[in-house]
Amino acid sequence: MHLHILGICGTFMGGLAAIAREAGHTVTGCDANVYPPMSEQLSALGIELIEGYEAAQLDKVARNADVFVVGNAITRGNPLLESILDSGRPYTSGPQWLSETVLREKWVLAVAGTHGKTTTTALLAWILDQAGLDPGFLIGGVALDFGVSARLADGPFFVIEADEYDTAFSDKRSKFVHYRPRTAILNNLEYDHADIFPDLAAIETQFHHLVRTIPRRGRLIVNGSDDNLRRVLARGCWSETERFRAAGVPGTGADWTIAADGAIKLGGAAQGTLSPFVLGGRHNQLNALAAIAAARHVSVPVRESLAALAAFRGVKRRMELRGTIGGIAIYDDFAHHPTAIAATLEGLRHEVGKARILAVLEPRSTTMKRGTMKDALAGSLEAADLVFCYAANLSWDAAAWLQPLGERVHTNADLDALTDAIAAAARPGDHIVIMSNGAFGGIHDKLLAQLANASRNRSAPSRGTG
Repeated sequence: MHLHILGICGTFMGGLAAIAREAGHTVTGCDANVYPPMSEQLSALGIELIEGYEAAQLDKVARNADVFVVGNAITRGNPLLESILDSGRPYTSGPQWLSETVLREKWVLAVAGTHGKTTTTALLAWILDQAGLDPGFLIGGVALDFGVSARLADGPFFVIEADEYDTAFSDKRSKFVHYRPRTAILNNLEYDHADIFPDLAAIETQFHHLVRTIPRRGRLIVNGSDDNLRRVLARGCWSETERFRAAGVPGTGADWTIAADGAIKLGGAAQGTLSPFVLGGRHNQLNALAAIAAARHVSVPVRESLAALAAFRGVKRRMELRGTIGGIAIYDDFAHHPTAIAATLEGLRHEVGKARILAVLEPRSTTMKRGTMKDALAGSLEAADLVFCYAANLSWDAAAWLQPLGERVHTNADLDALTDAIAAAARPGDHIVIMSNGAFGGIHDKLLAQLANASRNRSAPSRGTG
């Protein structure tokens, strides 16, 4: 079968492309925004990629396509989509194609929640892999231990990042309702995706729909400290449920707890300690705890999960160290919601102590561009010593809303000027965290190059005039 994928460079659609290729299908695709790591993964797989959505694709690379798989970023009015509809050619959504062709015969373990989905999915897939269960997976990022975001595999289990975003132009249900998991993690729930959800209650309804798909003998692994998830379950729950939370944090009871030192208990009984563990922050401890609980549902002992997590290396763009130049460390992180920004910075603060943290933020998501979360942004950046905000394409005044941080803040709508300001402010011992859900104009490489050049100039011997 020949699949032509519209929006192929999205994390989900790119992973689907990899799985389809592994299954023996011919895969081509197109996208308007092409950037790593997905573009690199697709290139390595030998998948032909077209820039743009011109209708002429129907008569060229896609002329023999058996089905067009339409990503949720594609809207009515898109030239290629309109031509597909006019021609009567067959099309489907990514989640539906995956459900019908891959997941139907699998025990699906799904990871849902506003924050931590990618990391938790990678952790769970790694645990199952190290336990010899040969899981398939689709992760919304590239796990360093696997080197890819998705694989098919022959084992009976499939681990998937279960996104609440809508499915496609023709299907406005959340993507995760297509997956029909037997094991589901509900990590947390907050308001996000202001472009498709009018309020938090609308998102809670979609999570309720997910809960309705879990079989009676399935299992929900739920954050017991999250009031929004508590409301979701109060609307109806027909499956086994286990709750987890940080030790000492109030909640609606907990089967699983994890202490600050990583000590894990189940029903009050000690299970072992999450140590060593490469990911910092309490939020990542909870991500790991949820993965351990989910793995236990498919008979992986806790001790085996802990051994696997001790060897876990992380996920690209999740506090990924991009380089250290002249004693200045630069990290790339996907955080773009105030809660995620705060968790990222607080986790790093715990790791680096009193060293300076420079937070570099691009408010790029639709929710952030609209200013839906602007009142929480300053508070989320409190752990940073200096804050640099890229203020282009915003409907609100970033400088005004970040004013509570005082002289720590620098905003600029010019990316080169912002990069220059960061490079000028940085000094040995600093930790620079670049946070965006996009490519951020290649600022990571630009900043590394500037710092390297400055380091060379400082170390070059001076020439006398004599």
